[in-house]
Amino acid sequence: MVDERSSDDSDSENPERPELQGILHKWTNYIHGWQDRYIVLRNGTLSYYKSEQESGYGCRGALSLAKANIKPHEFDECRFDVSVNDCVWYLRANSVESRQQWIDALELYKAESGYGTGSENSLKRHGSTVSLQSNTYSTASGSSFKRSSRNLREKLAEMETFKDILCNQMDTLQRYFDACIETTTSNGINDSTNSLIPGEIGRVSVPAVDFRGEALTFRATTAGVLDTLAHCIELVVQREETWRKRLEKEIERRRRSESLAKTYFEQLQKVRNVHPGPDLEEGPHSIIGEDEFYDAVESGLDKIEEEQELRDRIKSGTAVPVTPPPTSPASHHRLWSEIDNVVKQQVAWARLGVGESGTGWQLFAEDGEMRMYRREEEVDGMVVDPLKAVHIVKGITGHEVCHYFFSPQYRYDWETTLEQMTVLETISEDTCLFLQTHKRIWPASQRDVIFWSHLRHLPNDQDRDGPDIWTVVNHSTEHKDYPANAGKCVRIYLTVCMLCQTRVNPPKDGAPISRDDISCKITYCSVVNPGGWAPASVLRAVYKREYPKFLKRFTAYVTNQTKDKSIMF
Repeated sequence: MVDERSSDDSDSENPERPELQGILHKWTNYIHGWQDRYIVLRNGTLSYYKSEQESGYGCRGALSLAKANIKPHEFDECRFDVSVNDCVWYLRANSVESRQQWIDALELYKAESGYGTGSENSLKRHGSTVSLQSNTYSTASGSSFKRSSRNLREKLAEMETFKDILCNQMDTLQRYFDACIETTTSNGINDSTNSLIPGEIGRVSVPAVDFRGEALTFRATTAGVLDTLAHCIELVVQREETWRKRLEKEIERRRRSESLAKTYFEQLQKVRNVHPGPDLEEGPHSIIGEDEFYDAVESGLDKIEEEQELRDRIKSGTAVPVTPPPTSPASHHRLWSEIDNVVKQQVAWARLGVGESGTGWQLFAEDGEMRMYRREEEVDGMVVDPLKAVHIVKGITGHEVCHYFFSPQYRYDWETTLEQMTVLETISEDTCLFLQTHKRIWPASQRDVIFWSHLRHLPNDQDRDGPDIWTVVNHSTEHKDYPANAGKCVRIYLTVCMLCQTRVNPPKDGAPISRDDISCKITYCSVVNPGGWAPASVLRAVYKREYPKFLKRFTAYVTNQTKDKSIMF
């Protein structure tokens, strides 16, 4: 919207100069983008206000069109830029016609200003009604002091001209009065006592006047005025220099802020290119709500499951060869003390029944014979709820379950969130050190984990319920070559125990044991600190959904892999 009116205060040289005012879109910054602003063009100055209602409270910025560069945008038909030195306004009109109207008006002012067309020292004549106040404008553009100083210098140049004129006039009058004095002296009149008015010599006498002295006094007065004006200019220039330095500091501060903002948004754009989606990232100050956060995570998990199903359909069936274990036993490794202690603790914890010793387990999921319990715990504000699941599966043994859970060559098959898995060290045939990177699920950051995994067959004298128990324990550790949180991934810390007990129901007729006669009781315990940040309610909702699905998916995988193979006790 643009209004065109005749200016009430246009100067006398341009009585028909138009005035434009209206709403344009102005680029503010990288955070707020384009904003509607009330733009006013008046007396060679382009000013802007937040709204028309606030125009009476002073403008927020102004540009002088005398040295402005008006540039239509190359691709955007509604955009044009107005710049003075390093100060640039990016503006957009609502239509091509409106943009052209503004550009024509701005170019007209620039052409009529005449600034810089002549010598800087040339005298510019102004009407007597033009005051310094009418030629100043808002300080927001940083150039008001320059214009005020320029106007003062122009006035000084005018005074210099007036001084030359007065001096010439005084010289002329002095020569005239000298001639008059010579004339009266030659007629016998004493010029030291009387002075005669021209035209009435010899008839009327008047008191003598020292015209030379009066002329010198007037000359000195004029010089004093000029000196005073020069002093005023010096004061204004000093004040201008002070404000100029302040303005330069403010401009530098804004440039640094905009540079940081630009760097941030460039990095954000890179993230968008890798992980498309809204620019809302994981963090305690994220403005995304918990419901939206969980919906995003849930969608990501569903997508991973779909990818896994597709991969299962096109799977070739070839297995990744296992790295041959070294000859040295695990008991000689530097981590063995930790491995042995953690395994014993986790086995004791897994065999502890629900409700014993005030453990405080709460049932949170139930699916057939599967029961899942948890205790709500937080560490530094992060949910690390310990989990315990009990599940009974027919047709498989505990050794088979632990074998597929431990062995690296099968991990890509059943771990759907796995992006990359590396065996950093094969400590022994039953102990390995793993580095795993998991797929990123927006809006959470990508995670990785380093842990040792240990497979163990428990002796018979430790078993209360049956003869055959196998366990796999995974526990986070550190590695000097892979420091935590050093790259794009957030480090996970976990302790997981898979305790499996084989149950056999011997056939009555003495027939060989088949898979119909065996079952496996699985006790799965885990404590996972996901690192980074995520809402507590989201994490608990994900746990409730994903842990039962994981156990069902994994045991179904083991059942499918072993159905045509001999039983592994």
